[in-house]
Amino acid sequence: MKSFDSLTDPVYDPAAPVSRFGRWLQQFLQDKRDLPFLYLLLEITCTLLPLAAVLFVPGLPRGWWWGVFGVYMFLTTFYFKGPFGLMLHCTSHRILFKKQYARLNHYIPWVVGPLFGQTPETYFTHHLGMHHPENNLPDDESSTMFYQRDSAASFGRYLADFFLLGIPKLVRYFGRTRKLKLRGRLLRGEVAYLVTCAALACVNLPAVLAVLVLPVLVTRAVMMLGNWSQHAFIDSADPGNCYTNSITCINTKYNRKCWNDGYHISHHLKPALHWTDHPHHFQQNLASYAQQQSVVFDGIHFLHIFAFLMLRRYDLLARTSWT
Repeated sequence: MKSFDSLTDPVYDPAAPVSRFGRWLQQFLQDKRDLPFLYLLLEITCTLLPLAAVLFVPGLPRGWWWGVFGVYMFLTTFYFKGPFGLMLHCTSHRILFKKQYARLNHYIPWVVGPLFGQTPETYFTHHLGMHHPENNLPDDESSTMFYQRDSAASFGRYLADFFLLGIPKLVRYFGRTRKLKLRGRLLRGEVAYLVTCAALACVNLPAVLAVLVLPVLVTRAVMMLGNWSQHAFIDSADPGNCYTNSITCINTKYNRKCWNDGYHISHHLKPALHWTDHPHHFQQNLASYAQQQSVVFDGIHFLHIFAFLMLRRYDLLARTSWT
């Protein structure tokens, strides 16, 4: 086990220089600390949208098509996926654009999101409408409680359940809990996605599979892997305790790339906490983490934890845990 010394995860520095272009962009933002999100959106817009359009060009030579597809998949799966997915997470909890520019808030889930396998409105309704209110307890349809978390077979069942029944179960949950507006948003987004895929398939089926279908399969598998790791350690005597049904990962490059996503305990404690505030919140509440015997890992992130669990390498988990 490790002892806590210091944090290297990103925090907001008000003295950091901002370019003239950056200051101009900040006028649109609800919170100026989210300026990196706009830079990321511009990068994605200037690369992925043109590449996706090229894949739909009729008569594009086969070699060129596969070359563009390779670049597109690299960018969506390995380069942008983590930062985009956690930007979507952050902007679901905290609105990105000011009220006078509210329509711009649809750009991430409706325009860019589908390129990363995020069907419109599904992430928001699932995450904020069910996962956080139910807190991984039995009424959370994506709960990990009923599975053996160090078993590949159990994860396979968990993943299959989500792929096959995730949307129907979410629709049923919203009906049971009378969250009808969220159910409407979910169905609107899913139907819009399916209709778009069907229409574009008549134009270019391979491009639809590459741009809109394959990313959904990849993204939903990765999201469930993440949720599995984030809620892999649960105190059976108190499964609703956020300090012990979630984990925290500190001092990892993942937090710099993905907006401090490793701070999952504080995220469940305070879902609207700004991503730059999590390290400070953790330091302020060290005594509570220690008293509650929270699981904190130093220097690794959720993919490491998943791999160590599947391999049952508890020695590696213990070596990187904090006490």
